[in-house]
Amino acid sequence: MRILLLVHDFLPAHPSGTEVYTGALALRLAERGHEVRLFATEKDIARAHMSLARRTWHGLVVHELVNNLFYDDFRETWDYPPAERALESVLEEFQPDVLHVMHLLYLSVGCAEAAARRGIPVLFTLHDFWLQCARFGQRIHADGQVCHVIDHARCGTCLARFPYAQTPLARRAARVIAGVKRASGLDLGPLARRAGERVRRGAAAEPPAEREQELAAAARAREGALRARLAPVVERFLAPSRFLRERFLEWGLPAERLEHLSYGHELEAFRASPRVPRAAGAPLRVAFLGTLAPHKAPHLVLEAWARLPRELAARATLTLWGPKHHNPEYVAGLEARATEVGARLPGALAHEEVPAALAATDLVVVPSVWYENSPLAIHEARAAHVAVLVSDLGGMAELVEPGRQGWRFRAGDAEDLARALAEVLRAPERLAGLDFEPPPKDMRSHAEELEQRYAAALDRRRARA
Repeated sequence: MRILLLVHDFLPAHPSGTEVYTGALALRLAERGHEVRLFATEKDIARAHMSLARRTWHGLVVHELVNNLFYDDFRETWDYPPAERALESVLEEFQPDVLHVMHLLYLSVGCAEAAARRGIPVLFTLHDFWLQCARFGQRIHADGQVCHVIDHARCGTCLARFPYAQTPLARRAARVIAGVKRASGLDLGPLARRAGERVRRGAAAEPPAEREQELAAAARAREGALRARLAPVVERFLAPSRFLRERFLEWGLPAERLEHLSYGHELEAFRASPRVPRAAGAPLRVAFLGTLAPHKAPHLVLEAWARLPRELAARATLTLWGPKHHNPEYVAGLEARATEVGARLPGALAHEEVPAALAATDLVVVPSVWYENSPLAIHEARAAHVAVLVSDLGGMAELVEPGRQGWRFRAGDAEDLARALAEVLRAPERLAGLDFEPPPKDMRSHAEELEQRYAAALDRRRARA
């Protein structure tokens, strides 16, 4: 089969869960003899907006579309014909048998429709809540609160504070920067991005009520249109967690085409990284691994650590791994707090370094305050036989049975996290009683599962032809 995987961002610049999963799946499908390509976007103001380039990643062709967020209105964040036309050019060239959508952020709902018009079966893995929530699909309001119920009036107050498009000034600057790079090879993009961040912070102001009402109506229209336009053209929606499947059933996707199918994972490196035993009497090794961002809540770990009695905190070390360049102000606050409590923030771990880091860890904390779907950090900890403390929210709670793979605490509650940490630090022998079987699903078997679903979708299309 010729298989095209459609994703918002991709490796190596974006090593987050969806991108890591998509890359691993692509390689395993290619290993099974399929011709696999990827279509992804990249924001790069040193290149022309909507320019389409071809690169390779581990021998696979990646069609990379530059999207610098030059949107004229909110609708273009989800219904953007230029992105659709770019995909159509690749569909014409590659002639895929199947399109597997991983995400439509920075793309367009019309991408799925374009494939369906050509008779190409479309599958859609739901990695988050983007179809329901325009703020990166996190269902977190600008005030930091989880949106347990979708309230479009509240969406308006959130989106009015969300910079979903480049300003006219930024657009003009980007065109100049792209011209300079074409003419001289000099890339002024990083300097401009830093300056833009300072301008945005200084220009923050309360949006008018009329703007909030306008965006509330736009959010309502967006949700209805995405559901109405995708449901008829997607052969199968795949939900990696039961929790996410339930939320999309509530949202109105058809049950017969919405399947719970858990992720696959690359496990060989974990099998090749034997546990590094903790010496008798040595401190317990506690870690956070992930994006250093408010919705991932590493600050909550530091707050909980500060609440521990001094003699308990002395029984453990705390390391927070994550890239520091995305949220510089937030990270600066984390570093100051980490210094106060004696924790370490050594920076990002390359994906290939994760197995060895986990082999030398005793407890991983996953404190996210949003509806995580099926976090990679939990699966990787399980593959490494490392206990986890997780928020009792969304797909995180689903993956951890208390007393078996680890324990849960109340989401967003530093006091309850401190309680859970203290219980482990007082009785670290509890870690020895945990059970990590069966291991996470291997990506090879997952690729075979998807191959079967691709074939079934093709058979259904042929039967209708």
